[in-house]
Amino acid sequence: MLEILILYYSKHGHVALMAQKIARGIEQVPNCQARIRTVPPVSTVCEATTHEIPDAGPPYVSLADLQNCAGLALGSPTRFGNMAAPLKYFLEQTSGLWLSGELVGKPAAVFTSASSLHGGQESTLLSMMLPLLHHGMLILGLPYTEADLLTTRTGGSPYGATHLAGTDNKNPLSEEEQKLCIALGKRLAQVTQQMNL
Repeated sequence: MLEILILYYSKHGHVALMAQKIARGIEQVPNCQARIRTVPPVSTVCEATTHEIPDAGPPYVSLADLQNCAGLALGSPTRFGNMAAPLKYFLEQTSGLWLSGELVGKPAAVFTSASSLHGGQESTLLSMMLPLLHHGMLILGLPYTEADLLTTRTGGSPYGATHLAGTDNKNPLSEEEQKLCIALGKRLAQVTQQMNL
């Protein structure tokens, strides 16, 4: 069974919902299963601690989760056109995996949610790709053969799945956004499977 890691940070729950849809797409592919993990928030003060296990939702990620995955979907809310600090903080701790080349050649995809239509979703997706490229991962996007990419009035990008949460962060995932998340997960799993034949 190929295990594909879905690693994300979610502030208002939208990225977490996207992760669940991506997992659904992954698990539509035979011999592939999703492992959902998150990262703890970071503190605005120098030192903060959090419980080893979150109060709700998936467990916190470990470097072993990343090392042992066959593929990766990485998600974050958009923060001024960039990934959120908690996700970046975790990625900055992966130097050991970079030195050993543990992630080289593994497929990866990215996803994000933002409160406004032009809130920097695509630059956020690109910001998440940069450390993955340094790790030697193979980046996958959404091809325009996904019809919803051409008709969506909310989220969606060839760089990865996106969601328009609205300025009050209350917009549910649109039908197109859900389909594109599922399509991204399915594509990631299919490529992962082909690479592991």
